[in-house]
Amino acid sequence: MADVVLLLVLAGAGLLLVWCARATASGRVGRNQVAGIRTTTTLASDEAWRTAHRAARPLSEAAGWVLVAAAPVLFLVGDDAGYVVVTVAAGLTLALTVGGLVVGTRAVRREADRSR
Repeated sequence: MADVVLLLVLAGAGLLLVWCARATASGRVGRNQVAGIRTTTTLASDEAWRTAHRAARPLSEAAGWVLVAAAPVLFLVGDDAGYVVVTVAAGLTLALTVGGLVVGTRAVRREADRSR
């Protein structure tokens, strides 16, 4: 039962990340204090928000797909290996998410430098 709950949580969180990456990049989800890359740089304007999320989308989406892919793997491995799968998936997701943050913020700064 715990494996099923973990599978649903991983897959659900992954799909939520994918949706959020797409929705923020397309502009369906604008600046807010709940979802997306929320830094001083990205929250400065609507254009900064969209620029950051368009640039970060590939990494942000990949982070979500890592969790989705990890979910069924839990059923293919034993309990001990399941902990490894979850740990590796969480680590990759964190790395990809931070990578998206860096790429997105840099994109906004590059745009600002071009505007000057």
